Amino acid sequence: MSEEKEIKWYLLDARDKILGRLAVKVARIIMGKHKPDYAPHLVKGDGVIVINAKEVKVTGDKPAQKFYKRYSGYPDGLKTIPLAEMLEKKPEEVIRHAVKGMLPKNKLTKVMLRRLKVYPDDKHPHIAQKPIMLT
Repeated sequence: MSEEKEIKWYLLDARDKILGRLAVKVARIIMGKHKPDYAPHLVKGDGVIVINAKEVKVTGDKPAQKFYKRYSGYPDGLKTIPLAEMLEKKPEEVIRHAVKGMLPKNKLTKVMLRRLKVYPDDKHPHIAQKPIMLT
């Protein structure tokens, strides 16, 4: 008998938070490491809603030196986008990419990432989940 537990939802405001430190908090909650019944082979984590993604901070020269790469598979198909441009165009992808890198690399990664919702401003459609505000 498997008992279905309702997952809790947490709300994190990314305004003036450092990207890596924010991603660590989110990854721990999504994996379920904050719970006493954590098991690495099970998805027991909670959901996280991140708002104000466009106002996340990075330190040092990362906006100019860090690049996001995609490859289409064709010759000359490598696309590189600097972090500064990515923060302007798709700030939610920057946070999602950082969190994904901190999750275990196995079949549960996609399942865990479904519990992450990222929004560029402070509006989100998850009022019904009654998210708990985290500092």
